[in-house]
Amino acid sequence: MHEAPLDLASARILISNDDGINATGLAVLERIARSLSDDVWVVAPTSEQSGASHSLTLRSPLRVRKVEERRFTVAGTPTDCVLFAVRHIMGDHPPDLVLAGVNRGGNLGDDVTYSGTVAAAMEGALLGIRSIALSQQIDGPHKAKWATAEAHAPEIIRRAVKPSWPAEMLLNINFPDVEAGAVTGIDVVPQGKRKIGIQFEERRDPRGYPYFWIGPLRDEPEMGYETDLSAVRAGAVAVTPLHLDLTYQAQLERFRAAFG
Repeated sequence: MHEAPLDLASARILISNDDGINATGLAVLERIARSLSDDVWVVAPTSEQSGASHSLTLRSPLRVRKVEERRFTVAGTPTDCVLFAVRHIMGDHPPDLVLAGVNRGGNLGDDVTYSGTVAAAMEGALLGIRSIALSQQIDGPHKAKWATAEAHAPEIIRRAVKPSWPAEMLLNINFPDVEAGAVTGIDVVPQGKRKIGIQFEERRDPRGYPYFWIGPLRDEPEMGYETDLSAVRAGAVAVTPLHLDLTYQAQLERFRAAFG
């Protein structure tokens, strides 16, 4: 349990992502972090790792490169990056806060189970560090409205680190696809339901062999209550506390009875 409010001005902040070290969203997050603290470290994947989820590299070596002072790339997953940063690069003085993102595209509903951005925050939470995943929703083919995340994230983070945090909790924050001044508010809401991979697109390579892309279509049924999906659709920033204990508590007694 993190009881005391976090003093961001003196905090050591680690940032990572799943879009890679050269991603625009990482540069946005670095500016956000530097508006909160002077002690900011960047440890991010060498290449894009979208959809990597909470995977850990176990059967091949990790190659780490120092780009400049307090800035490193890891040829691995977002989870590798956070673990390596906390246990090795920053081992003598681990971070007080892990920020992951800003992801290009929302991490809403069931996206959290696939997202490397959310997984980076999960790893931070597992290591006992306050951790926040940040994503910028994009509706349609236009460019991401990075200014929306950059304008609103610093104050949201300041407010988020004031209350106590239970162990193994992380925050998932999604910014709506509207201009910064058009954001309708901040909604603390549960995770909604949507599923990627409903459609597969088949194509042919130059030799005539088939290959497939997992399609973007998602099933987004109306939930009948406020969720991260409905909040972002309404132009609000969605803040969702997530927990790493996946136990379905309500079913424990039922299955204890079933197994005698």
